[in-house]
Amino acid sequence: MLTWQSILAIGSGGFIGAVSRAYLNGLISHKVPHDLPYGTLGVNLIGSFIMGILVAYFMYTTVFSMHVKSFLTTGILGALTTYSTFAIESVLLLQGGNLLLAFINMALNVFGTVLFAGIGFVGISSLLK
Repeated sequence: MLTWQSILAIGSGGFIGAVSRAYLNGLISHKVPHDLPYGTLGVNLIGSFIMGILVAYFMYTTVFSMHVKSFLTTGILGALTTYSTFAIESVLLLQGGNLLLAFINMALNVFGTVLFAGIGFVGISSLLK
């Protein structure tokens, strides 16, 4: 059950994550010429990497309360990563007849985010063991 403290933590983290997503997506898209939506890929990779780090860190420490953990993971990172945006961008690439780019986009987002979450998790786990 969500308490009002959890709702506040997740909601305020979500605000920060959503604004960060818009900023980083725009920055990456502006700096990297592309046909593929690299801004979305970038925030998904960054968010997945940080999620891996945080989850590993939380497993080995008791420094943070459940509210802080929710603020960081469900709030900030939940709003930062953009799987719904990734999904519709892939659909639009498919509808536009860009099958190769659509499948590249899907593969990079799905496998890349899992890889980056794993790298973050394993990296921090090995440091904290």
